[in-house]
Amino acid sequence: MTPREAAQLLFDPTVIEDPTAFHALLRAKAPVVQVGASGVFLISTGALVEQALESTDALSSRLTGLLVAGADGEPGLFDMTGVGDSTDVLATADDPEHAAHRRVVQPALAAGSVATLEPWIRARARERTRAFVQRGGDYVAAVSDPLPSEVISRLLGLPRADLARIQRWAMQGSAMLAGVISHAELRVLARVAAEHAAYLAQHFASARNDAALRSEAPLLDVLARAAQRGQMQERAALGIAVILVGAGGESTAAWIGNATRLLAERPALQHELRARPELVPVFLEEALRLEPPFKFHYRHVARATEIGGVVLPAGSRAALLWASANRDEAVYDRPNELDLTRAHPRDHLSFGRGVHFCVGAALARLEARIALEELLAATRSIALDPSAPPRHVRSIFVRRLAHLQLRAEASF
Repeated sequence: MTPREAAQLLFDPTVIEDPTAFHALLRAKAPVVQVGASGVFLISTGALVEQALESTDALSSRLTGLLVAGADGEPGLFDMTGVGDSTDVLATADDPEHAAHRRVVQPALAAGSVATLEPWIRARARERTRAFVQRGGDYVAAVSDPLPSEVISRLLGLPRADLARIQRWAMQGSAMLAGVISHAELRVLARVAAEHAAYLAQHFASARNDAALRSEAPLLDVLARAAQRGQMQERAALGIAVILVGAGGESTAAWIGNATRLLAERPALQHELRARPELVPVFLEEALRLEPPFKFHYRHVARATEIGGVVLPAGSRAALLWASANRDEAVYDRPNELDLTRAHPRDHLSFGRGVHFCVGAALARLEARIALEELLAATRSIALDPSAPPRHVRSIFVRRLAHLQLRAEASF
């Protein structure tokens, strides 16, 4: 596959909707290939993605450029150098800053900590799910999109009355990375991002002033205290809050929606999971392997390095294709099948790996499990509405359903 062919396919609307065949072609023909003349290299096999993840000295996590489709149809690069400095936090930061960020937020997002939220999350999920089952319609709009935003709002300590705005910001958090939006759309997104940042800055300032008075501090308070103690710069603390709203809202929403679609397509699997609810977490990991919320993440090539026989020049970018590596025939037996008997169901790359393993993984797993448990408990069956097929958001980066119309038979 030539760089030009890779570019044409990557931005093809049918590939954006379902990249599975494209990824298989990449693995077979061009496991490392540049996208046109953009300076962005796609890395698609499990072994080579793992190699890239281990090359932290050569491949930086800093977000310095984005692939975009030019008006002439040729791929280009939107240079983020300098622009991204204030948002180089957590997943887009390198050590030692990255490690410092994790030390601050990890205690609040550890499995033991988030487990205390289960009764509240379950109550919210049950209320939303039963209301959806009674009226039917779009599961994405009713449950899978709003629930994670509601959870992250509570975790940060943001007003519940602002949920609609927070959800909007969360679902648009990765829109700039879609690669297929116009300059006019980019300008709109820039305004939305500024509005989001200003909102969080206001609440961050309140947290900074009031955090010392609270016995049980929300995560925004924790970040404010860390900035006051000099554990991180204030702009980094605010950047983490911005990232948590976006990633914590959109990625979990995508996971729940994608998993629900897979479930709706498989009546026998629904029956099995209702009979054996202990298999729900295993199913969710398989769903996450098959349909990761993010198809890839970028790396900045800090110094020239060779991967798969291809030299990535210093200053270029790499895109680590989680969605492709998760279906690599050299790694998984029957990689395109949903298999609840896999020996190591968590052995996938959808949460990343190593030092950048997703800090919010425990919370996402809790939310997804509760959402699916409540949906299975509230229904005798669910099925896709044939009059309104599922459709994904238009993005080379994110894998999230724009809508999921379901027909549900209530069990209550």
